[in-house]
Amino acid sequence: EWVPYYRTVPRVRRCRDPQAAIEATLSEIGPLEKTTYRDHPDLLLSRALPRHRWHRGQTSGTTGTALQLWYSPDAFAEEYASVWRMRRRFGVAPSDPHMTFGGRLIVPLRETKPPFWRTDTALNQTLFSLSHMSPQNLPAYIDAIHATEATYAQGYPSSLHLVARALLDAGRPLPKGRLEAVFTSSETVLANQRAVIEAGFGTRILDRYGASELAVSMTACDEGRLHVDMEFCIVEVEIQERGPGWVRGPLLVTGFANRATPFVRYRIGDIGTRLEGPCACGRAGDVFESIDGRLEDYVMTPDGRTIGRLDHVFKSLTDIAEAQLIQPAVDRLRVCVVPQPTYSEASERALLHELRARLGQEIGISIERVEEIPREANGKLRAVKSLIGRRGET
Repeated sequence: EWVPYYRTVPRVRRCRDPQAAIEATLSEIGPLEKTTYRDHPDLLLSRALPRHRWHRGQTSGTTGTALQLWYSPDAFAEEYASVWRMRRRFGVAPSDPHMTFGGRLIVPLRETKPPFWRTDTALNQTLFSLSHMSPQNLPAYIDAIHATEATYAQGYPSSLHLVARALLDAGRPLPKGRLEAVFTSSETVLANQRAVIEAGFGTRILDRYGASELAVSMTACDEGRLHVDMEFCIVEVEIQERGPGWVRGPLLVTGFANRATPFVRYRIGDIGTRLEGPCACGRAGDVFESIDGRLEDYVMTPDGRTIGRLDHVFKSLTDIAEAQLIQPAVDRLRVCVVPQPTYSEASERALLHELRARLGQEIGISIERVEEIPREANGKLRAVKSLIGRRGET
């Protein structure tokens, strides 16, 4: 009753079997679409939490759509608890030194000489710039990686793959056992990326699936599968495919962590493959073989850099409904945007600024306003569509 959108939702079903009660209750609630939330966010805001206690944020814009979000103060604690429960299980502590290959701008693009990384002493981490990973600069990355006292690495698979390939090509992979693990998130780890990353960093990959909405969390086990953190969320699969021992389809997530904007049966936009039987690791609950719906391409620049995970360009641009980057040639990039009514010339300048900050001045960028962006055969929108080379082919 505290959330206007859910005031008409049927009451919780009562059954002797708790799982049956959950399934019966959820079956009577229609899926929540991203467009519904985007167009009417006030309907999802809980009146039980005073407005001054909300924390504001945005989605990361994986599909080119940034959503305004609000969080309750304890939501982040719940998120970090699920992350660190997994990491502690594999011998890593929050105070351990580590390397981070994430989406933040660490070093201005105008910098042409190393260091292309910065040290955060408070969190005991070395943050590496993703925007300077050209063939000419990667030898400096290799030296820095070997010089760190890191016990683990974390970041985007696309960036870790580039660095790991450089380590292997230089004949300087990290010795086995030097790192406890490589923790990946935010992108799907492709099979060939996994092999290269694990060989280059001398350790195993442990993945986690989460979202900016703080409505879902899955963490890796010893078998390399993703287990739903049951105290954090419920994950349903809208089954589109079925095979021996598995089902696949779009995910509906119901989160328990964020009291400011509760998401119930939220169609998050990703596709997953869930196993129908228990995992060999012995951990209880639903287990997923993979999350299949977050594949992106790289953008290649004329000076030889390969840039992945450009969804951060759209993170703060909430006046863009959808966007797609299309690269027809190494020196050209088309940016198709579906504008919101508030979209303006200032929005376009901000978008161009964000792209230039990551891609530089040598690549030609054209921005086109379109009414809609075609989906792929699987129903997903590809945020980056390269016509000169697909991610994971090298």
